[in-house]
Amino acid sequence: MTIQNTFPYISAPVVITQDMCDQNGHMNVLYYSQVFGQAIEDFYSEELGFSKAYFDSGFSSFTLEDNIKYIKECFFGESVFIRYRLHKVNKKLIHLVAVMVNEQDQLCAIYETVLGHIDMTLRKTSEMKESFFDNLSGRVKEHTQFDIDISLRLNIKSL
Repeated sequence: MTIQNTFPYISAPVVITQDMCDQNGHMNVLYYSQVFGQAIEDFYSEELGFSKAYFDSGFSSFTLEDNIKYIKECFFGESVFIRYRLHKVNKKLIHLVAVMVNEQDQLCAIYETVLGHIDMTLRKTSEMKESFFDNLSGRVKEHTQFDIDISLRLNIKSL
């Protein structure tokens, strides 16, 4: 698997600090979630379109399910990068997949999340407006040109 092709969005590097490490000398599982979550912010607003303007129009997304698979330990002082791809989308749901890689481009963790598109006035899952959905569908086509050879645990129905 060529990570660069299959996961086109890359975050800024994150340096593992001593505070992020546990008694086993590697990054604590709580920080994996934090690193993946912080790295998604630019991707979420710029790539997916969940900008302040979109939020102000009454829509957002809520996380419905997350999964992290730990592959390789991350240690104090190492830099890691998060690479994202928009994997699937339907009118109400978004399936994102990300990988954490170290400076040697070794796979450290796999992250998946399913987001629900939310009408904030109802605070319930709702269908995306056609233009928003079309943008995401186009991104899925760009991001899934290359197959990933990792087994995923989450799934949504495609349209």
